[in-house]
Amino acid sequence: MRRRPSTMITLLGCGGFVMALTGCQSTADGPGDTDATGESSSAAVASPALEDGELQICFTGDYRPFSYVDPETEELEGIDVTLMSDLAETLEVDSIEWVQTTWSDLMTDFLDRCDLAVGGISLTEERAEQVAFTEPLIEGGKAAITTCGREEEFDTIEEINTTDTTVITPIGGTNEEFADENFAQAEIIRFGDNNTIFDQIVAGDADVMVTDAPEVVWAAHEHETLCQVNADEPFSEAALAYMLPQNDTALQDAVGAWVEEIFADGTWDGAVEEWFGADSVFAAEHHD
Repeated sequence: MRRRPSTMITLLGCGGFVMALTGCQSTADGPGDTDATGESSSAAVASPALEDGELQICFTGDYRPFSYVDPETEELEGIDVTLMSDLAETLEVDSIEWVQTTWSDLMTDFLDRCDLAVGGISLTEERAEQVAFTEPLIEGGKAAITTCGREEEFDTIEEINTTDTTVITPIGGTNEEFADENFAQAEIIRFGDNNTIFDQIVAGDADVMVTDAPEVVWAAHEHETLCQVNADEPFSEAALAYMLPQNDTALQDAVGAWVEEIFADGTWDGAVEEWFGADSVFAAEHHD
């Protein structure tokens, strides 16, 4: 029986440790050593990154449904949190260290101290110059969400970009950029709280929001009065994948094989159903 790895979370900032969000006993035995149970702690993969028996995973913790640190409970949750536990068991490592960073510092922190980076990371040419990527786990660009029954009013950019439409968008980032580039005729509300932004559509203070397709599907699942418009045929193209070190082919191969397995054996669907609902556009049956 595979042992479930212990976990700990570290928050990175200004080049050092700031605080521990949670703490569990973390073993870091070398290959062939034994832990308190007497079991061997050697990893199943001959990767230099796993020689310490620990998997360091970078994440931002601010992007539901992939990774999120609850500000009240400080608990870590999300699709990738569930999947990384399964990966760690597959790799037979003793522990996971979750290294929390920011989007602006993600690449620097990953290159400095992480074996993997997860949490809804876009596969871009710029990033691919410095890291390796798994195959895309999700493919889907910008899509719309609105109150149920109004989907046909907003299924094209042209329909949204009218003076009769109120578009809401978070301040900063690619959603605001997309709104500015495509909805010049519409009224744009720039909203500062990502945790309550969808409530503004529910309340009738905005007609529609355009964001990443996975977030659209998650929000529609969370709010019974909201419906996704075009998550299966988004306005733009984007792929989300995991980042890996370029020079560690053993880890790349192992994680790549695991990705194929989770789509085939039901692990992926088990992780995403809570967040996307059953039979969503991101279910394994729709994965290429």
